[in-house]
Amino acid sequence: MSKPVFTFAKAQVSAFLGGVLDYMVMIACTELLHIHYTISIIISGIVGAVLNFSLNRYWSFKDQGSEKSPVGSQLIKFVFMVAGSVLLKAAGTYVLTTGLKLDYRISRIVIDIIVSLGFNFVLQNFWVFKKQAG
Repeated sequence: MSKPVFTFAKAQVSAFLGGVLDYMVMIACTELLHIHYTISIIISGIVGAVLNFSLNRYWSFKDQGSEKSPVGSQLIKFVFMVAGSVLLKAAGTYVLTTGLKLDYRISRIVIDIIVSLGFNFVLQNFWVFKKQAG
């Protein structure tokens, strides 16, 4: 398996694990605490992001030297990426749920796949955990 494919595969495992935690927290906030699902997505997105950042920094993008880069600069970039991701997920889930009358849990899964592949991975690979010159 080529290095970029292996990195992509590891990033997807990290995203899946962070996503599972994120999804479970969203369900718990919405169903048990009766918080609106869009707010639950924001809360759960933050929780899932902590796991995802840690896995990506020390495992997925380790071959790119991510664990040697200053954590502060990566964390700042990651926070901006997560903010965009959470907003896309909350808005996309809302649009699918209200527009197509889908259950929010189904809408969330559809939107997560789109945002994870089309937004999160691209930004993490080419911006947040990009190999530093030198």
